[in-house]
Amino acid sequence: MGKAVKKGDLPTKICATCGRPFAWRKKWAKVWHEVRYCSDRCRRNRGRAGASGQDT
Repeated sequence: MGKAVKKGDLPTKICATCGRPFAWRKKWAKVWHEVRYCSDRCRRNRGRAGASGQDT
């Protein structure tokens, strides 16, 4: 067997909507260069101010 990759060693990106970091997922392996959002919710809410649902 190959070496297991630790979660802390996975590549990360910053979500374009909420600004939170998110890590690589196996289902994104072929399209990682295209991934911009951490979740479907952020993808749906792109371009909206305050999309995270938090009031300041």
